[in-house]
Amino acid sequence: MNEAEALRMTLSDVAALAQVQRPVVSMWRRRSAASARPFPEPVGLDGGRELFEADRIAAWLAATGRGNNPEAVNDVAAFARMPGSTAGGASGNTFDALTALLTLKAVTGNSVGQLSPDELLDVAEECDPDDTFLYSELEAQSTSLASTANFADRLVDSAYNAAAAFEQLLAARFRAGLREHSDTALTESAVGLVAAAAVELAATFGGNLVFADSTRGGSDLLMGVAHAAGESAPVTFLTADDDGGGAGRLVRRRLRVHGVDGGQIRVDASGEFAVHGPVVHVAQYPSPGQPGMDAVQVLSAVEHLVLQMDDQQRAVVIAPARVLCDVPLAAGAAGLRSGLLRTGRVRAIVRLPQGLLRSKPREAQALWVLGPSFAEVPIAERWTMVADLSSRVLAEDVSQDLISDIVASMGDRATIRAHSFRFARLVQTRLLLANRKSLATAPSHGSAQSPSGAEAALRVEELERMLQTTRPEQSGEVAVLPRDPNAKARPVSVQDLIISGNLKYIKGNRLEDADLTPRGGTRVLGPAELLNPHTAPHRHLSLMDFAASNPSGRLTEPGDVVFCTSPRPAALVDREGGSAVVFPARVLRIDAGDPGGLLPDVVATDINVLPAADKSWRQWRLRRVPEAQRTQLAASLARLQHGQNLARERLKRLEELATLITDGVAGGSLTLTDPMTHAGPEEGTA
Repeated sequence: MNEAEALRMTLSDVAALAQVQRPVVSMWRRRSAASARPFPEPVGLDGGRELFEADRIAAWLAATGRGNNPEAVNDVAAFARMPGSTAGGASGNTFDALTALLTLKAVTGNSVGQLSPDELLDVAEECDPDDTFLYSELEAQSTSLASTANFADRLVDSAYNAAAAFEQLLAARFRAGLREHSDTALTESAVGLVAAAAVELAATFGGNLVFADSTRGGSDLLMGVAHAAGESAPVTFLTADDDGGGAGRLVRRRLRVHGVDGGQIRVDASGEFAVHGPVVHVAQYPSPGQPGMDAVQVLSAVEHLVLQMDDQQRAVVIAPARVLCDVPLAAGAAGLRSGLLRTGRVRAIVRLPQGLLRSKPREAQALWVLGPSFAEVPIAERWTMVADLSSRVLAEDVSQDLISDIVASMGDRATIRAHSFRFARLVQTRLLLANRKSLATAPSHGSAQSPSGAEAALRVEELERMLQTTRPEQSGEVAVLPRDPNAKARPVSVQDLIISGNLKYIKGNRLEDADLTPRGGTRVLGPAELLNPHTAPHRHLSLMDFAASNPSGRLTEPGDVVFCTSPRPAALVDREGGSAVVFPARVLRIDAGDPGGLLPDVVATDINVLPAADKSWRQWRLRRVPEAQRTQLAASLARLQHGQNLARERLKRLEELATLITDGVAGGSLTLTDPMTHAGPEEGTA
C-alpha cells in the first residue's frame, strides 16, 4: 500500500476500534514503551493531534491482545480517517466520493477498488446517465479516486455490506468534522419517535405506505421510517428534487444504497410543492440542506406543507421548540404561527426534552402533527392536542404512549373522548391563540384528565362504598358535593407566599453521616426519606450532638413541610415535629395565625406532582383551600392517612406471612394442614 492509500487514525479512533475508554489507550502507550512490543509511533499530525498508521495499530492490538474487539484487524477501516480528510485534505469531497462509490458498489454488486479512474467513471455514467446522484462526486476526485475506491472496498469488508458501510460513514460525521452533515443530526431516540409516529399514522390509511420528505437534504427521518416499517408492507419514499448544495444528492445515494423505492417531489424556487393521495410527510427544520434557517423560514416551510395538504394526508414535523411552541416569538414569526394554528390542521403540539439535537444538546425540540382540519367544526370550537414532555426521558413506554395519543388526536371529538390520554390534553384552538405561555402548556377548559365537580363527587361516593364493603376500618367517611369551579382560589408562588408572610422558609442543617444512627435520638429527614417515605431506613441523631454541631440549628414543628429539589421535587409533612432536617432538604412552615389558605398536605401534594426538571422552588405554585374547608379537609385527610397506614401494616404482615410459609414448607420446617380439619398430609405422601 502506498503512502496515499495508508489509513490514519487518532488515539480517539484507536479507543473506538478497541472498544475502550480514551485514557486506556494513553496508558497502553506509556506502559508498553519499554516492552518488546511498544505502541506504534505517530506518522503525522492533524490539527495538533497525532496520527497513527491504522494497519499497524490493528496489528499491535491483535499481537498484544489489548482491547475488547477481537475483530480489530477486520474492523480497522471502519474506524480510520477517510483518505484526504487529514492533513488539510478536503474531507467533504472525500465523504461525497466515498458515499458515491459505496452506492456504485451496491448498484453494480462489484468491487470498485480494482477499477482504474477512467473505468470507474464509465461505470458511474452507465448507472447515473443524468448525473442525479453520483457521477459528479466521482469526477471531482480526479487523481485520488483510485485510493478512495480502495478504501471503499475495505470499508465494505469491515462493515460486511455497502449499506452498513454507508451508515457507518454517516455515524462518523462528528468524528470526521463534517459540520454540514452534523449540525442538524438528531439522536436515535428522536428519529425513532418521529418515524414510529409516521408509520402508525400511515397504517390508518391501509394499502401501500407512502412517505414524503420535501426538505432539502433530509434522509435520517426517512431511514428511521424504513427501519420502523420493516418488511411488513411495501414502502415508497418521495424526496425533494432540489440538490440542496449536495445534500439532496446524498439523500438519493442513501436511498439507492439501501435499495429503497423512491420518487421525487417538484419543489419550486419559492418552496411550494404538491403531493397527491394518502401520504405521511416527515420533516425536520432546520433541514440538513439549510442548517441556518431562522424562525420565519421554518414556519414558512411548514406553511408550504400545510397549504398543499388535504384530509387524506398527515405530517410529523420536528423543529426547535422556540419556533413551534415557545414564547416570546418575533412578530413576523408569531403571525405565521398563529395563521397555521387557525388552519385547523395542527392536530397535536408536543414539547420534547432537551438533548435530541446532537450539536445543540441544550436546545429543546418540539413536534407538530398535522392532519384533517374538520372544516365542519366552527372555528371557535376547534381543538388541538398538547403535551409537555420537557422533563421526560424518551424511554420506550413514553414514546409508545405518546404515539398512541398522537394517533388518537387525528380523530373526531367522539374518537378523542373515547381515548384515555396519558400525556396529552385537549385545548380549544382559540385558547392556544390567546395563550401567553408555551403552547405545550396552554390552559384548558376541562381536559380528559380533569373530571368535573359532579364526576369527581360521583367517583368519591363510589370509592367510599367500595372501601366500606372491603375494609370498613380503612374508610375515610368522606361526603362531598359539587362546587362551582370558578370559585376556587388561584394558586400562588412560594416566593409570593413568603413575602406575604403566609410561609416561612427554613434552611436545612449540615450533618455528618458519621453522627447518624439507625435508632435512638432525634429523627433525621433528608432527600432519602422524602423520596421513599415508607421504605427508607430510619436515621436518628443524638440531640446533644446536633446542638454541638449546629448551635443555631432548628428542629421541625408539627405540620412543617420538608422538601427537596434534587434528584426531583419531593416533600412530606412532618406531623409530629422535632426532626432534624439535613441539607439539601429544607422546610416550608405555614404561619398558624395567617395560613393564607395553605394546608400542609396540599402543599406536599403540589410539590410531589411537579416535573423532575422543575428545580426553581421559589416559583412553585401552591393551591389554597377556602378557610371554611381547611379544618374539614385536614380531618378527612387524617382519617384517610390512618387507613393508609393500616393498609401498609396489613400488607407488611401478609408479606411476612407469605415468606414464613414459603421458607418453612420449602425448607422442611413446617407442614401445611387442612384449615377445616387441621389434618396434615397422609403418611408417606410428598
